Amino acid sequence: QVQLVESGGGSVQSGGSLRLSCAASGYTYSGHCMGWFRRATGKGREGVVVIGSDVSTSYADSVKGRFTMSQGDAKNTLYLQMNSLKPEDTAMYYCAAGPRRYSRGYYCAYNYWGQGTQVTVSS
Repeated sequence: QVQLVESGGGSVQSGGSLRLSCAASGYTYSGHCMGWFRRATGKGREGVVVIGSDVSTSYADSVKGRFTMSQGDAKNTLYLQMNSLKPEDTAMYYCAAGPRRYSRGYYCAYNYWGQGTQVTVSS
């Protein structure tokens, strides 16, 4: 059974940093179709950074230059380093992963999601 577990969230002041981790059990991150998403109160889910089916990495414009996703050496942990945090980064952060599938083109099936970790940035 696949399980993704996030950790590292918390409360920080504006300009601070946090490092989120997402440990996978029963799953090895493949190098594609994995990433971090967030949902702020009253808003829809937003992709923060994802590695797509073509192995390209895409960051949301709002986090470019401040957030960095990396993978642990054992390939079963994802990290999200968040620097220069702003109040608008306040949200529940989720990691997600899944297989690459094909139907008229490759796409990611994000079948696996963590439970989320809360990040709160105060001004």
